[in-house]
Amino acid sequence: MFRSFMPQALEEARAAAARGEVPVGAVVTRGDTILARAGNRMRELCDPTAHAEMLAIRAACAVLGSGRLTGCALWVTLEPCAMCAAGIAHARLDRLHFGASDPKSGGVLHGARVFTHPQAHHVPEWHDGLEAEASAALLRNFFAARRG
Repeated sequence: MFRSFMPQALEEARAAAARGEVPVGAVVTRGDTILARAGNRMRELCDPTAHAEMLAIRAACAVLGSGRLTGCALWVTLEPCAMCAAGIAHARLDRLHFGASDPKSGGVLHGARVFTHPQAHHVPEWHDGLEAEASAALLRNFFAARRG
């Protein structure tokens, strides 16, 4: 039976928003076990690579003591950008599940489409649209409050 970890990714996205970060959350799992979870921390860490996906991947690699996350899945609230998609490929994640698509900065369905390039080191199985409306609403509300 399919178990979604998008609710936990959404929790991380909400926590990121509460810190003033763009609300994106990510969770790395192996089977039914959460190995790592993170939300964006780019402002807090003054680090343009501190996207939720990258932080969760780094933490999961540390938990497993390996630079490879074979047998693992990444759950993220927003379509990964090109940098994160490349990180997913390098980490050899088996599956990617994401919520809202990102026509402006996405790297899976849009833009660079990292997994379709012959240079992609690894192509995970991926599924989009999980909790897409909840994920998109978090982003819309966050940016509307900033513009308001």
